[in-house]
Amino acid sequence: MLAKINSCAVIGLEGTIVEVEVDSSRGLSSFTLVGLPDAAVKESAERVRTAIKNSGLHYPTNRITVNLAPADLRKVGPSYDLPIALGILAASEQVMGGELEGALVLGELALDGAVRHVRGVLPMSAMARDKGYRRVFVPAADAPEAALVPGVEVVAVNTLADLASALNGLLTLPAVAPDPPDSMALDKAAQVSITDFREIKGQEVAKRALEVAAAGGHNVLMAGSPGGGKTLLARALPGILPGLTIEEALEVTRIYSVADMLPPDTPLIRARPFRAPHHTISHAGLVGGGKIPHPGEITLAHRGVLFLDELPEFDSRALEVLRQPMEDKFVSIGRAAGTLTFPANFMLVAAMNPCPCGWYGDPIKPCTCSPAMISRYQHRISGPLLDRIDIHLDVSRVDYEKLSDARTGEASEVIRKRVQAARDRQAQRFKGTPLACNADMGVADVRVHCALDDAGRGLMKAAMNQLQMSARAFHRVLKLARTIADLTGSEVIKVAHLAEALQYRPRRQEM
Repeated sequence: MLAKINSCAVIGLEGTIVEVEVDSSRGLSSFTLVGLPDAAVKESAERVRTAIKNSGLHYPTNRITVNLAPADLRKVGPSYDLPIALGILAASEQVMGGELEGALVLGELALDGAVRHVRGVLPMSAMARDKGYRRVFVPAADAPEAALVPGVEVVAVNTLADLASALNGLLTLPAVAPDPPDSMALDKAAQVSITDFREIKGQEVAKRALEVAAAGGHNVLMAGSPGGGKTLLARALPGILPGLTIEEALEVTRIYSVADMLPPDTPLIRARPFRAPHHTISHAGLVGGGKIPHPGEITLAHRGVLFLDELPEFDSRALEVLRQPMEDKFVSIGRAAGTLTFPANFMLVAAMNPCPCGWYGDPIKPCTCSPAMISRYQHRISGPLLDRIDIHLDVSRVDYEKLSDARTGEASEVIRKRVQAARDRQAQRFKGTPLACNADMGVADVRVHCALDDAGRGLMKAAMNQLQMSARAFHRVLKLARTIADLTGSEVIKVAHLAEALQYRPRRQEM
């Protein structure tokens, strides 16, 4: 007898239907699995056989053939265990297959028949709704995640035996109450940071610059001697980031679901990601890749922050690949089987020392590096990459008087309210467009939203000549000035806003 069960695969960040066809026919007992399965799928034969027996059900001694269609799509992972087991039970007439029509089945099987968590449930549930499926059977651990998608009935399955009984009408598996994200209050205080801004002594200029960066989603590079507070400032940044919108939360959750990085008790990501990979990370780990492309750190930082400490120590090839995602807000990874596109709209926050020993330009401790060493070290960061960074900061050492001062500075929560107000103005300005913040603006958007008066145009002309700015830098300065104006509540860019934006441009690229 032939049975058909619908399941799903994840390609990139999107789901695609996989039809599990199971045929049970007379012949010597055997199990044949076809349809371009990987090793984890091939091993499902033993998991399914043992799970069926340990669930009190009968494993047929016939010749069993399983086909995963379409045959030219590589099947990866153990999520086909449950649909294969149901197909075998339906083909051997141990369960009634009527309830499986118009349904999607996902799940890995343990040897005792328990149904285990699988990755990528959110995009698969969304695809089921888009394709018109009325019900999805998912592991109980993944039911809250699947329930984020309205319009589809989610049934949580604990064991294979329970599901078989439910399909035979002997047990009722209640549907999980839909929990669409718009019913969830996105906790505005969910932004977790190690340090509050009020605990950082001195560095007022740097703190102001990070506030501007957070308000507009701009890239930042901090350079200075060791111990000046660069890493501390970066670690405090999440505390002033604006909250995620519902759409952004779903985007981030989909990425983390596919990467299998969702916490068990957190079906929806509520805080902006903060990723801080070590400088020894590989090229594929940073931008994504592999034989079967997977999201890298820049995609995991989507709608959040990518912090690269000790920037010159990163592999130069990996850093140069950042250039395209920083402009286009996505990364495309091509392989022989095809090309996958992952979102990568992140804030880059980088920190570096001015030289190998770290003390070049320090007013107290002398530098031990030769001019050639300093030049070689700084040239590890290319000019085109530096040109894509909006804010360049010199983070100097903090003197004793400021460090020993018992007074605290402005709290992160206070700064965050100003940042959120600026983002709200941008959301109103870009309503009806795919733009989320000022840093997302293209050239045409800059022309519309970043107009200057006569005084501003005169200042910009002088700055272009003096700083030798490129066309890209010109537009980035205007976007930065637009953000500074938003922080002050101004509808127009004034000379003071433009002057502050210009002071964040690097005065020299090498020493």
